Amino acid sequence: MADQAKEWAGVVRAYRGAGDVTYEEVGGINPADGPVALCVGGRNRLTGNLAPGFWGACCDADEVEVGRTFSRSVVPSALLTKAHMPDLAKVIGAFNVESIESRPDEYIRQKVSRKVEFESLAFNRNFLATVPEEYDPVALRELFSPGFLDWVTTIDREIEFGINDRQFWFTWKLRERSAAELDLALSNAAELFTRLHREMEQENLHHYPPGPWNAGLAPFPAE
Repeated sequence: MADQAKEWAGVVRAYRGAGDVTYEEVGGINPADGPVALCVGGRNRLTGNLAPGFWGACCDADEVEVGRTFSRSVVPSALLTKAHMPDLAKVIGAFNVESIESRPDEYIRQKVSRKVEFESLAFNRNFLATVPEEYDPVALRELFSPGFLDWVTTIDREIEFGINDRQFWFTWKLRERSAAELDLALSNAAELFTRLHREMEQENLHHYPPGPWNAGLAPFPAE
């Protein structure tokens, strides 16, 4: 049982992605004159071209202790993926979408005043979408097309995603700590990232092409 953390670290270290990917036991910061790093302080951080068309960073999340008293180890119960998306942040400065299947009723009631309803009944039944009080929910309704909402409901894991501090983030609840699960989590993060770009294209909104700037590895291109 004590080796579970090492076994998981080995799985993450072996991940190859779609291009250059760097593994770090604990994510650090970038040089002072460089772009802001992602997943700073996160264990088992991957940074780079994580999947085709997707650059970002991923690390352990919602860590738990497993094992017996004298052989316990800390392992993740979820993965957190991030990417810089200042272009999307111009459309809606902050929002949060989360699976509601395991959320207590009281938690949901506390969020009702900031809840954003969509035309998709399936989406509204499975997800709680909220924006801070200072943001107009109309921008989020206009951004998510019916096709996007339908696709999100096909994801068969508990997830959470949104924009905060000009960063796109995506949390994937793990069913197991395996290479296949890591691949599945990052492929869904990449698909979500790609679909958000596509939604912006359909709305004729400015967006940067996907690249290392999304991972904090290079400055964004000049507009």
